[in-house]
Amino acid sequence: MRIKRVFLLALIPAAGFNFCAAIAQTDKEVEYYRNLNNRETRLIEYRDNEEALLLKLKQLETINDSRRKFRVQPVKLDILASRVANMMSREAAENGYISHWNLKGEKPYQRYAFAGGYDHVSENAYGEWTTGSLDTSPAGILSLMEKGHKSFMSEKAPADGHKRNITDKAHNYVGIGYHLTGNQFRYYEEFINRYLEFPDVPSIANLNEEVRLRVDTRGESFLFFLVSYYEKFPSPLKPGQKPRQGSYEDFSGEAVHRIPAWELARYRQGTSYEIPLTFSREGLYYIQIYTDPREIRTPVKISTKGRPPVSGIVIKAAGRR
Repeated sequence: MRIKRVFLLALIPAAGFNFCAAIAQTDKEVEYYRNLNNRETRLIEYRDNEEALLLKLKQLETINDSRRKFRVQPVKLDILASRVANMMSREAAENGYISHWNLKGEKPYQRYAFAGGYDHVSENAYGEWTTGSLDTSPAGILSLMEKGHKSFMSEKAPADGHKRNITDKAHNYVGIGYHLTGNQFRYYEEFINRYLEFPDVPSIANLNEEVRLRVDTRGESFLFFLVSYYEKFPSPLKPGQKPRQGSYEDFSGEAVHRIPAWELARYRQGTSYEIPLTFSREGLYYIQIYTDPREIRTPVKISTKGRPPVSGIVIKAAGRR
């Protein structure tokens, strides 16, 4: 059987495994994630069943083994991000493409935000297809996921973006998604930076009317910088058109709001901030926030270089609802 693959990087063979060992999670861990999965109501149509959840917990071990080798903290499985990854994997597999864009023209941080996520997300994507059929057993699916992840980890600098994403020390959660249909397999990893809480984030704003963005640091940090980037609404693809391939930019080139630490400090009460924002053009505003252990209350020279963004909020601005 001749296998054809579509991918963003080179592949290496997967190691052998024992499926019984693969699902040997602790009862406490399995119950913890089972409860999270049952309580999550968003994207319910992409909810993992028990088998898929166990496979993802095993894949989580593989991801954390990779991170451990680079001496960075392990990540936890994120249920919502996993459903976003499932959604993308299914669409990509059923339509025969692999991309960071979906058929609606949405990028990873837009899909995650539209599903209700507020944290920063960074995506890895892998795909494989064959002229015959792929192994649909749990062991076969796990092998394909491991192969995809190992292909990311086999990258060499400077073309090692997926590997650097996996081993980024700022990540503390990951969404894992896959879909196998006949001869098409897709696998997505959605790495998350989650350090803030966002009560009542508005998903839609009226033009030129002030909205209040509430942010809670839980006393673990102070806000260092807020920047919002303007983008036009995504354009759905035409019938038969495939999404673009290659890497994606994490933000547009048009920054609208730039609020430094000393201005943000004015909006702090205790551990919470209430930041006023207005939007003057119809479109999407992608908000990235950076934090610091210290509060800066007077103007100084600052830079976000080398700092990880810890938010991925997207607000749609349009005429009055």
